[in-house]
Amino acid sequence: MIKYTSTKQLSIEEFKTPFYYGLDRNNRWVRLAEELPWDEFAKIYAKLMCKDFGRPALDARVVIGAMIIKYKKGLSDEETIEEIRENPYLQYFIGYEEFSHKPPFDPSLFVTLRERLGLDVFEELNQAFITGVQNAEGSDKKSTSSRDKDDLGLKSNLSKEPDRQGKLILDASVAPQDIKFPTDLELLNDSREHTERIIDLLWHPGHGKRKPRTYRQIARKDYLTLAKIKKKSAKVLRAGIRKQLGYIRRNIKTINKLIDPKLGKPSPLKAHDLKTFWIIQEIYRQQKQMYDNQTHQVSDRIVSVAQPYVRPIVRGKAGKHTEFGAKCSVSLVNGYAFLDHLGWDAFNESTYLKDQVNRYHERFGCYPEEVIADKIYGSRDNRAFLKKHKIVFSGKSLGRPPKLTEAEAKLLRKRLKEHGRLRNQIEGKFGEGKRKYDLDRVMAKTMRTSESWISAIFFVMNLARWLRLSSFLSLFRWLEFFKERFLYRPNIVFSY
Repeated sequence: MIKYTSTKQLSIEEFKTPFYYGLDRNNRWVRLAEELPWDEFAKIYAKLMCKDFGRPALDARVVIGAMIIKYKKGLSDEETIEEIRENPYLQYFIGYEEFSHKPPFDPSLFVTLRERLGLDVFEELNQAFITGVQNAEGSDKKSTSSRDKDDLGLKSNLSKEPDRQGKLILDASVAPQDIKFPTDLELLNDSREHTERIIDLLWHPGHGKRKPRTYRQIARKDYLTLAKIKKKSAKVLRAGIRKQLGYIRRNIKTINKLIDPKLGKPSPLKAHDLKTFWIIQEIYRQQKQMYDNQTHQVSDRIVSVAQPYVRPIVRGKAGKHTEFGAKCSVSLVNGYAFLDHLGWDAFNESTYLKDQVNRYHERFGCYPEEVIADKIYGSRDNRAFLKKHKIVFSGKSLGRPPKLTEAEAKLLRKRLKEHGRLRNQIEGKFGEGKRKYDLDRVMAKTMRTSESWISAIFFVMNLARWLRLSSFLSLFRWLEFFKERFLYRPNIVFSY
C-alpha cells in the first residue's frame, strides 16, 4: 500500500538552510583553503602578467582555485562555474568575502588559463605546495621529538641535512588523448573530406571557370563500402587505401593550383585552414610511403588531423598494446607525485633517471637513499651513476647470480618483495589519476593546453593526498597533546 499526501510546494524564500548559523569549519574546502600557500601561488601567477599594460586581471586565488576545483571534482568548464555559483564552500575557497550568485568568470576563459599556465607553472605551484607541507611537517616533528632527544642526551642538529635520505620511486605512463582510435582508412577519409572543404573555400562562381572535380560522392561511396565490412582482408583494405590516396593526390594538386603564389595574390585561406592543408600533405606522404613499402611503420607518424602532435606509444599492456597520447615520466616521494618529463614522442624512460635523481636533490637538498624502479631503469650507465652517489638500486645485480646461503637468499627475496610492494604505490597513483581525475582521457585540443591538463591533475592529486592525511595529522596532534599532558606527569592520579 502506498500513501501519499499532497503538500503545498514551499517557495525558495521559505526553504530553511543551516548556513544561517555559519559554515562548517571542518569542511574539506575550508581546511584546504587555510593550508594552501596562496601568497606563493599569487607570486608565481603574477610572473605571467604585465604590471602596467592591459586590462586588470582576475585575482590569482580565483583563477588557481577554480582550476583546482575543476580537476578535483572532475567537472567540465561550464559545470565548474555552476558549481562555484551554487556552493558557498567553494566561494570561500577561491577567496570570496561573501556569497554571490554571479559567476566568477566566463567558462570559455578556462581555455585561456590552460594556455597561459602550462606545464612549468604547475610544476612551480606543485613545488610551492610541497615546500609548505614539508615546513609544516618539519615543525611538528621538531616540536614532538625535541624532548625525546633531550631525554636521551642527544644534541639535535636540524640545520645539517644528511647526504642521502628517503626513497625515490620512478615509473612512466601514458595519458591518452580524446581521439577516436586511428586507422589508415579513417585517417585518409578525414583528410580527403578536409581537402574537399578547402576546395569549396577557394573556388567561387566569380572565377568564371568550371569548379574542379573532386569525385566526392564516388570517394564517399568507396569508403562506406569498405568500412561496412567487419573483417577486411589485407588485399581488400590495400585496394581501398590506394583509392583514397588517389583522391587525396588529385585534391592536393587542385588546391596548389588555386593558391598558386605565381598569380601574385595573397593566400585566401585562413591560418587554421592553411595549417590543416600542410598536415594533410604530410599525412599523404606518410601513408604513401607505408603503402609503397608495404609496412605499418613510419617516423613521426600522424594519427589525427585535428591533433597532429599526438603519436602512437607502444606499451604492450594487456588490452592496450598501443596508446595515443603524451608519455609521462613521474617520480613519487612519500606519496607525492612529480611530473619530471612529458613527451609526445615515444622515449625510453630509463634515460631520464639521472635527471630525476638530480631534481630530487634540488627539491629536498639531498640524494635519495634508494631508487625503486622497473628493470628497464637498471642499465649499466644508470647503475654506475647511482653507485657513484652511493644510492641503492632496487633491481637485481647484473651478471651471473651470486652463490648465497639459505639465509642470504631469504633476505634477498624479502628485500625484492618489499621493493615490489613499494613500487606498487606509483602504479596506484597512475590508477588514481586515470580512474578519478580524467588522466585517461585528456579533453584539451592543443599541445600546450593538454600539457597543462596533465600537470594540473598531478598537482591536484598531491592536494588530495594531503587532504586525506590531514585528518590523521589532527588525530596525531591530539595524541601527542595527551601524551605530553598526562603521560609525562607521574604525579597525576586518575580517580574513578
